[in-house]
Amino acid sequence: MAGKVLMRGTHVLGEAAIRAGCRAYFGYPITPQNELPEYMAAAFAKMEGAVFLQAESELASINMVMGASIAGARVMTSSSSPGISLKQEGISYLAAMELPAVIVNMMRGGPGLGNIAPSQGDYFQATKGGGHGDYRVIVLAPAYGQEIADMTRAAFDMADKYRTPVMILGDGMMGQMMEPVVFPEPLDPASFPKKDFVLDGCQGRPSRIVRSLWLDTNLEEELNWRLVRKYEIITEEIPDEEIYLADDAEVIVVAYGTAARIAKGGVHRAREAGQKIGLFRPKTLWPFPYEPLKRLSRKIRHMVVFEMSTGQMVEDVRLAVEGRCDVSFYGRPGGVVATPEEIARVLSGVYRRLDHGRGAAAESGHTFRSVGSA
Repeated sequence: MAGKVLMRGTHVLGEAAIRAGCRAYFGYPITPQNELPEYMAAAFAKMEGAVFLQAESELASINMVMGASIAGARVMTSSSSPGISLKQEGISYLAAMELPAVIVNMMRGGPGLGNIAPSQGDYFQATKGGGHGDYRVIVLAPAYGQEIADMTRAAFDMADKYRTPVMILGDGMMGQMMEPVVFPEPLDPASFPKKDFVLDGCQGRPSRIVRSLWLDTNLEEELNWRLVRKYEIITEEIPDEEIYLADDAEVIVVAYGTAARIAKGGVHRAREAGQKIGLFRPKTLWPFPYEPLKRLSRKIRHMVVFEMSTGQMVEDVRLAVEGRCDVSFYGRPGGVVATPEEIARVLSGVYRRLDHGRGAAAESGHTFRSVGSA
């Protein structure tokens, strides 16, 4: 497979994982991500030593991920919103045991069983831990097919480097959309450095223990602070973002993933109307790129956060801005997908109202509200 290929997002993710050296996949079916395990099953059937297993449940699959990681494999699981909820206990265990793994969430409408339409209602779950205890997972948010390929490779590298779970956060639209992609050259798992935590038999070396149970409270506290120090390093090293048409902007729309693609179309339409509007797109949701957004807030007048939810990332935007500019929110939850024209109307309304007083940008309607106006 050379040059550009036209593939849907879920297949891009599967091929990129295989090329990153993933040789173990465990999961359980749920729409809208089923094409990913189908792709992995078909590909692994032709590969010696690769393991694909459809588990009896999401709980079983995440524990199988744990076992494969302890054995040293580059391992992945995938699901969609309710299925990721069921995996949260296991993800907390992975973080506590400092085990690398890649977890894919192709989000759907919720809460509850909801529907199979694209949504972004899992931001809090992904970025604030999701399960129990003090822990974090790295969260990557691709917006394009090529980014899915690139970020999947990066996810496995980050998981191994920092010994932590890494989540790729997409949605049903992203998974189904077909785009041209150039894949990196495949990696040979035999070339990977030996992992010093792997349980592969202790003949000739001291025994190793990998666990998340620490009944001694002092040892548990020591683990917590060690994780914090690791998270501080991650926060310094990997935050990433796209800043688009922001040099002269007076209004910035902040969005990620599919919502950012829609927002960029809205920005283009607003620019055609002569309005100075730009885009800030976080590529890493945790760690969130606070500093670049903080710097941007010093020179613009208003930020509009657009999410396919009732508003979750908006809280991180408010933390970054620290009252330096007005912040408003526009959301379409439940699987409703806004159009670029719709976003352009919202942004244009904000822009036209800039000179009518701070905080006056909120339009009528339940999907637009002013939040955190300074």
